Amino acid sequence: MEIQLNGTPHQLRPAQLLAELIADLNLTEKAIAVAVNRQIIPRSRWADHALQADDKVDVVRAIGGG
Repeated sequence: MEIQLNGTPHQLRPAQLLAELIADLNLTEKAIAVAVNRQIIPRSRWADHALQADDKVDVVRAIGGG
């Protein structure tokens, strides 16, 4: 199945969990925020959130600075 990941087509297994996508992207331990279809998904729900075809997933990485 295909989703949009930060505006780019990305292939996934059917019903892949958000936590699996984040792990596949090597971002598990990073300070990130994730929105699916413009809805923020809390980290505590990543393991329960199954992605669907055509979902729009935005991953934003926190960058420190002053």
